[in-house]
Amino acid sequence: MATEPEQAVEQASEHLYIYDATLRDGEQREGITMTVEDKLRIAKCLDQLGIDYIEGGYPGSNPKDIEFFSRVRDLDLMHAKVTAFGSTCRKDISPDEDENLRALANSGCEVATIVGKAWDEQVVRALRTELAENLRMVRESCAWLKGRGMTVFFDAEHFYDGYKCNASYAMEVLAAAVEGGADCLVLCETNGGCLPHEVHDITSAVVERFPGSQVGVHTHDDSGCAVANALEAVRAGARQVQGCANGYGERVGNCDLMTLIPDAELKMGFSVLGAERLATLKAASRFVAETVNLTPDSHAPYVGDSAFAHKGGLHASAIARMPEAYEHVHPELVGNLTRVVMSELAGRASMLAKAKALGFDLSDNPKLTADVLEEIKARENDGYSYEAADASLSLLIRERIDGPVSHFTLESFRVIADKREDGKVVTEATVKVLVGDARFIATAEGDGPVSALDHALRQVITSAYPEVERIELTDYKVRILNERAGTDATTRVLIESGDGAGSWGTVGVSTNIIEASWDALLASIEYGLLRQES
Repeated sequence: MATEPEQAVEQASEHLYIYDATLRDGEQREGITMTVEDKLRIAKCLDQLGIDYIEGGYPGSNPKDIEFFSRVRDLDLMHAKVTAFGSTCRKDISPDEDENLRALANSGCEVATIVGKAWDEQVVRALRTELAENLRMVRESCAWLKGRGMTVFFDAEHFYDGYKCNASYAMEVLAAAVEGGADCLVLCETNGGCLPHEVHDITSAVVERFPGSQVGVHTHDDSGCAVANALEAVRAGARQVQGCANGYGERVGNCDLMTLIPDAELKMGFSVLGAERLATLKAASRFVAETVNLTPDSHAPYVGDSAFAHKGGLHASAIARMPEAYEHVHPELVGNLTRVVMSELAGRASMLAKAKALGFDLSDNPKLTADVLEEIKARENDGYSYEAADASLSLLIRERIDGPVSHFTLESFRVIADKREDGKVVTEATVKVLVGDARFIATAEGDGPVSALDHALRQVITSAYPEVERIELTDYKVRILNERAGTDATTRVLIESGDGAGSWGTVGVSTNIIEASWDALLASIEYGLLRQES
């Protein structure tokens, strides 16, 4: 184990390219549905993390992806390249006639990833075409996209199963992609059933057969081996790894990049993210989890809250004297912490870094830092989560420094829902607030209680703060934190808002969903007004 955190990363040399498919393959996980705003925020997060390629989805296939590809161009990504995903041209037609390929070419992306069949049985039974026709589809599709100036990654679907059944034909499919100019041959372990030794041996054969081509790997976790299989492919010569943040994906998930990346960088000596970005890995993992409205896995390798936690006895006493006995890497390398017993110092460094990122320098005020940290711990124990709610965290810190932030004072609000004879439900909210000495009352309707409250609140404060009109509520998420409590369960509400120049998240928690929504909404408006004033 390295004696200094930086040493493990400094040994890195050859670059391993990371291809994140969370926005497409990850969304295929049961229980995940992303809005366009979700996808844009995750793309920005992955870019800041240092991911090389971000797969955006199918351009032209649905309104959401069409909007995403249109808006992602305005993100000014600093590192990552957004890739458009699609398939080869259909059987018996030329690439010029294929709408899918045209959508890829018109997506505005530099990189296209196209999937094609590599298993002869699938070609005959699923595509219902001849083996030679499949080779033609692969070759001509790659060449057509290359002819339009795009970098082309060819995903050979079911490659490992295809190789085990008919190695000769699986290799012919790759050869067709190479003849078409494919820049990377991605071997897909689509069923997730292979074991590491199989992946290593088959990948080695491909690397030997195509020495001038970059080889990549795309693995699924059905046998619990997605990360191990990807690492074995890398050991065999693959230099691009496809996967998803937190291992999200259909069935049981894809290769977990939050495990794969530190394994490759800290254990295998590859250049992946670099020390500075690798130290943000845990924060990125939690951000993605909160954005897709899933509870972060506390027992996930490297990035889980329990990854470097030690519970009493021998471990707790030994960790202070010899941490490497129970910690395989320094936790700060991936942005995590050693935890033995909770104390006022636990997480202090992370608190200082987060506050600085939000514009607050707390380094000369240890008491204030401890107070804020204890407040966050208490709130998180009540169900709050600030990973996707930076605006709420910023307001909390500001309150501890300057006192409560209040552009107006709530006197009361009331929400009424009427279900009418025609089956329609009409929601009405009345809000009473004080702005200085002036009292304002407004009533508004909405599609639901949050919408009605939002409309009413804006009406009562617009005369005093006309800039509120620039603030727009863009997303709303609800999570029940203790399902077994039934109707008494605690509810966490996350609201995403924007003003055209940026976006921010706020959080509210209560056993009353309307109160939780109001708290998140109120914080969103307060923060938005502060942004306008700065």
